[in-house]
Amino acid sequence: MPFEDDLGAALRQAGDGFTVDRHALVNAGEERGRRLVARRRAAVVGGSVLALALIATAGAYTSGLLDGAGGADGVTVAAAPTPTPGGGSGTDGAPDSGAASPRVGSGAVSAERMTDALEKALAREGGKLTATSARGTESEGGAAASGVYDDGKGKAAVSVSLSRVDPQGSQARQLTECGDKNLQGYDDCRTEQLPDGSKLLIHKGYEYPDRRVDTKCWRAVLVTPAGFLVEASEWNAPAEKDAAVTRPEPPLGSAQLKTLVTSPVWFPALNDLPAAAPEPGSRDAGSGVVLKDRSAADALESLLAPLGIPIASRGGEGSYGYAVLDDGKGLSLVQLNVSKGESTSGFTGPDVTTESDGTKVRITQGPAEKGKGVVQWTVDTLRKNGLRVTVSGFNTANQNGAATRRTPAVTLEQLKEIALVPGWNRDRN
Repeated sequence: MPFEDDLGAALRQAGDGFTVDRHALVNAGEERGRRLVARRRAAVVGGSVLALALIATAGAYTSGLLDGAGGADGVTVAAAPTPTPGGGSGTDGAPDSGAASPRVGSGAVSAERMTDALEKALAREGGKLTATSARGTESEGGAAASGVYDDGKGKAAVSVSLSRVDPQGSQARQLTECGDKNLQGYDDCRTEQLPDGSKLLIHKGYEYPDRRVDTKCWRAVLVTPAGFLVEASEWNAPAEKDAAVTRPEPPLGSAQLKTLVTSPVWFPALNDLPAAAPEPGSRDAGSGVVLKDRSAADALESLLAPLGIPIASRGGEGSYGYAVLDDGKGLSLVQLNVSKGESTSGFTGPDVTTESDGTKVRITQGPAEKGKGVVQWTVDTLRKNGLRVTVSGFNTANQNGAATRRTPAVTLEQLKEIALVPGWNRDRN
């Protein structure tokens, strides 16, 4: 039997053995998906991916993974969560490799205490929290609490989840970055670096990026230098899905969401969670690791850093990455594509040069294909092992829009240096 058939049969057999709350599983899969892709690609997540996520997590989340939500404005806020002496801020043994095993706390903070913490955080808002549900720090999914908040202006679902991430890893970075508004269609998204070095994201969007339902979802995500991750979400309905909208907007504004995720009520639970294992390559500055083992978006950001030009936004997936630079003279898009074993056409003729290591280089300058007045500078390279690295600069932030400056913010020589970084010579999987 082919591998795919074996896998399908095994998944069906495993699924038949569970009796689960389907609504809870849907919540579990979606919350997990939000974390792993940082909700950045919500507009393109397919149903098949969600289905696999639900099957894979069924055994661990039969009680449901709580949705992220909600906050309070009147709670006393100290600095963003930091580890206390003797707490769980240290590493939990040697770093994991491959698939990480569950890293759970001691259970010192129970589900009941998590509910109490959420109620305390919301108490000064004057509303009432009902229909509560929670997990303690012994849970494989991390500590969390949720409920339905009623301030007299319409019931709203709120929740908070706590976990740990590698503060220097790509997951922490993605969780605190605003995605492409053209793809996600949110109303507002802002990021902030707090005085203690923590990164905060406030995102005001919708439960469904295509707006097929008017349910709004507002989120706050905090990642501290110690790797504490606090995620809060709220909706303008008493449930994340399948509930009528009860108010124009969720109950908590940006300042209140910030107050919630930075509240000291979460310190005991956060301190009971062991530190996350470092992501591969997150602490290795070697170009081979950055270029070979990271996504193109991460690699491009690393390679642009020495230029000292602020990055207004960035994104991409897999072997494609982009960054929009802002040097104060107009936004400028830079794109990176990495491939192997694909077409090698275009690397013949008088405009192609060969480097000492055998890498072929082709440089082009001219009008771009789309936006009015947009020019494109491209350095296309082909290694002897078939690895193709292409870097392009534009005099606009959007290829479909109009030019925002006369030339790209990155020179041809700088584009060439990026494309020819020695680390690219390593084979890619």
